[in-house]
Formats: sequence, C-alpha cells, structure tokens
Amino acid sequence: MKFCCSFVLIFLMGFSAFAVLVSPSSDDRIVLKEGQSLTGDIVAEKQDALYIDIGVTVLKIAKEDVLEYEYAQELETWDINTIDTNAVEQLLLGPVAEVGKDERPTGQLYHTAELKKTTIEKCADTYSEAVVKVESPAGMGSGFFINEDGYLITNYHVIEKETEIEVTVFYKAKNGFEKKKFKKVKIEAINSFVDLALLKVEDLGETKIRYAYLGDIDDIKVGEQVFAIGNPLGLERTVTDGVISTRNRAFEGLVYIQTNADINPGNSGGPLFNLAGEVVGVTNMGYIFFGGLGFAIPVDYVKHFIDNRDAFVYDKDNPNTGYKYIQPDRRRNKNKLKIDDLQ
Repeated sequence: MKFCCSFVLIFLMGFSAFAVLVSPSSDDRIVLKEGQSLTGDIVAEKQDALYIDIGVTVLKIAKEDVLEYEYAQELETWDINTIDTNAVEQLLLGPVAEVGKDERPTGQLYHTAELKKTTIEKCADTYSEAVVKVESPAGMGSGFFINEDGYLITNYHVIEKETEIEVTVFYKAKNGFEKKKFKKVKIEAINSFVDLALLKVEDLGETKIRYAYLGDIDDIKVGEQVFAIGNPLGLERTVTDGVISTRNRAFEGLVYIQTNADINPGNSGGPLFNLAGEVVGVTNMGYIFFGGLGFAIPVDYVKHFIDNRDAFVYDKDNPNTGYKYIQPDRRRNKNKLKIDDLQ
C-alpha cells in the first residue's frame, strides 16, 4: 500500500503546548484523502498531526492528508505541560526504566536525569543500545554515548596511539540485535592520566541513537548493586553484576570505584550502571585471574574531563598528543668511556 502523506517512525516525540492521548484500543480509524484507511491505536493527537500505532511501528500522519478519523472510545485529555516525554516513550516503545526530568544545559555534552531505581533487567533493556564496541588496529574495547549527537566516552588506553577507529552500535531488532558500524570517528579529547577519551561519531546521518545518563558519585553507597555492560574478550553486549565494594580505592594517585562485578579485557571504556540506569563509573581495570576485583573511573572524573575538554583537546599535529615516551635504556657498562672523553 502506498501513502502520499508524510509519516515517520517515532522514538521520542516533542509536543506542542497541548495534546490529546488515548488509552490503547484496536479500532481507531484514519481515512486519508487518497482513499486509503488505517486502523490501530491513535496514541497522540497534535494540532497538525496524528500518531497511530499500527502494531509494528508508530506513524506520524499530517492532518492535511487526512479526510476523516475517529476514535473507538472516549478520549482522556491532559495538559501536555504535565506529561513527561520519556513517559510517552514508554507508551510507544514498551517497558523501560523510569526517567524523570532530563537535564542538559546549553554547552553541556552529557545528560543527567531524575531516575528511579528499578531492576537490572529493565535497565539493561533500556540502556544497552547506548553501549558500543570501540575498535582500532591495536585492539578492542567498549564505550557509551553521552548524547544524541554522537559523542561517546571510552578509555584512553583503548585508542592509545591510534587514529583509525570504528564504533559498532547494537540496535534492537525483532529477533535480537542488529549491528551497524561507523568508521568516521573523531577523537575530540584525551586524558591519559585518568584514562579517558572523548570521541564523536561523525557519520550518523539520520541514525537515531540511545544515550546514557551520568549519575552522581555522592549518591552511590558501599554495598549498592551495580552492573556493567561491555564486550569482554569480544563477547558483545555482556552484562555482569555485583555491588560497590568500595567507592574510593586509591591506586597510583587516583581514586577508583571497586566492584565485584566481573571486568575483563574488552570491558574497558564501558559503563558501570546503578539500578536507576545512571552511569556511576567507566570500567577500566580488572584482575584476570582473580574474580571479583574490578575497578571503574568515578563519574565525577568523567564529568570534569568532559566539562574541561578544551584543555584536553586532541591535536593530531602535536607530537605529545596521545603518546607516552619511554625512558632511555640505562648504560650497561658503567666503565665505558664517555664520548666527551674521546675528544
């Protein structure tokens, strides 16, 4: 069936000052001016468009293309100012973790929100698409999107001394997940001392991405349940869970979150979530032969790095960018004459 009207797949909808939502039904009907008709659930109505759930997707149909439409039952009307757009997303996409006020001030790259704690199952279902695989000629790690514009966080050591970077995104599909690989990835900023890198996928095009919310280190507690999502040993989208063993383990002059969630090679750069689905740390270390000893960079370090990214901006022409210099080998024969002594 061919439609001349414009309609698109909806993930997150922005509404005008007033809208009408309805309880699910199966007999709502829209007749187009071209003669075709659609039946399903009219889940939202705006001044200039209708949104109808036809079972496999949600369509946006301009009212100028509609001849007539009717609801199967009486509407329930709300002021749109009282409606959270994330709640609308739950209506359209199914059960997800509960999201409150989404905050991203002007100039800030990452999102924060008032999230309510739920289960690992719901959080993983909601935010697993935000976690990506980061690959370079030297190896592979994990990462996660921090906004809808393609910015993502990973570990510095995942991309160290590399510029050819690929990012693989995993999208939910009918029978699992589908992969989409992006090869135009820009290094925005790096900080080798805290092992963080800020990347940007530049060839997203019209692709919509899921991002993760950054939490607050002051809100996490010892014994709190957490979970990690990453690609350990190349095993994509692996979820491991545990608790916060300690929130301030000192190591080489920095403070780390210690967790007993399994962290293995390939997890590096991936998120450590709490049960609200907030990122509380970036996983970067683990003991391969000792289970239950994993470490993550606290989220306050991550925020500071992102907020001050101009101080850590990557410059491919700067020889000091992205490289660690090895100390010269010591002289083995101390009795060997110096060059100056031969002159």
